[in-house]
Amino acid sequence: MAIAKKIEGFITQSSWIRRMFEEGIRLKQEFGAGNVYDFSLGNPNVEPPEAFRQALQEVTAADVPGKHAYMPNAGYPETRRAVADYLSRGQGVAIKAEQIVMTVGAGGALNVVLKTILDPGDEVLIPAPFFVEYRFYVDNGGGVTVTVPTREDFSLDLPAIEASINEKTKAVLINSPNNPTGRVYDAASMEGLADLMERKSRDYGRAIYLISDEPYRDILYDGVQVPAVMKLYGHSILVFSYSKSLSLSGERIGYVAVHPECEDVADLMGGLVLCNRMLGFVNAPALMQRVIARLQGVNVEAGIYKRKRDLLCEGLSSVGYEVNKPEGAFYLFQKTPIADDVAFVKALQEERILTVPGSGFGCPGYIRIAYCVDDATIKNAIAGFGRVLKKFQ
Repeated sequence: MAIAKKIEGFITQSSWIRRMFEEGIRLKQEFGAGNVYDFSLGNPNVEPPEAFRQALQEVTAADVPGKHAYMPNAGYPETRRAVADYLSRGQGVAIKAEQIVMTVGAGGALNVVLKTILDPGDEVLIPAPFFVEYRFYVDNGGGVTVTVPTREDFSLDLPAIEASINEKTKAVLINSPNNPTGRVYDAASMEGLADLMERKSRDYGRAIYLISDEPYRDILYDGVQVPAVMKLYGHSILVFSYSKSLSLSGERIGYVAVHPECEDVADLMGGLVLCNRMLGFVNAPALMQRVIARLQGVNVEAGIYKRKRDLLCEGLSSVGYEVNKPEGAFYLFQKTPIADDVAFVKALQEERILTVPGSGFGCPGYIRIAYCVDDATIKNAIAGFGRVLKKFQ
């Protein structure tokens, strides 16, 4: 075998989304794109707002010396300052530019954080279901992933988290709104999580970090809000990406924000900057840093995704599915009528409907439906969803 055995195993673990994407390409070539209903990828299909286009044109036209040159590895000071000012207002905590590191998206940010904080064998607790690549990011940092089940409605199971924390626990990693469920962890749950982590940190005489991965923070429905994690817990690290809020997934721009009261915050920031460099990111993209500095608080219209959510949920309900509407992001994590979610996904493929089995997210018996697609894709797939459901009833 030409590749490492570990990577060979990781390819197997991560293969579902990739497989479905490749299957979609094959089916579209055979049947035509309009006759394939691809809900496999969480790729925003809403274009960036006009303010982004204007800012990009202004930045590219500006005559700035060293526009494309190296900058401080943590990012441009003015960009970090703009992010810190905006985040301070939203989090209710005075965050300085020195507590921000601009990164190559949220994936880059999480790798930098975990590389910085983990010693070999340190454990990271992750509520399931979860984004599958979290396991790989933890491994990249030399750590061990410990998955903790959520409740039936995918809310946090605080007793389960508390029971899983031990002397090896270095961090708890949460994702809200969640991929794949669309669940937003409410204020009561987050307050409870902060309280138990404070208590456990005291018990073990060191900080247990709370890493909050929030790339979907601005895609929320029905008045739901994401609690300000930094206001609740002093050892929190917030990770963000503009991939969803501005539909810039291909531009790979995000940041890490560290609570000013984090244990050894100066050393932590130094580690983040070093790891940003040594992992090969070096710095976040220069043009995008200059652009997003002008766009704090600017987002795509979440109402577009809400309409798609409602269209999908109402359509599935009309053909017999029991549906719980997600609170944020653009995924529906739908329970399957049989325990074998893989078999159900394969049956949907026969209708040229592409979804991802919940097994890929650590939660079998469900499928993830990414509704960041054209309305016609949703409408035209409903009958096929219904026919497959009837096969298993």
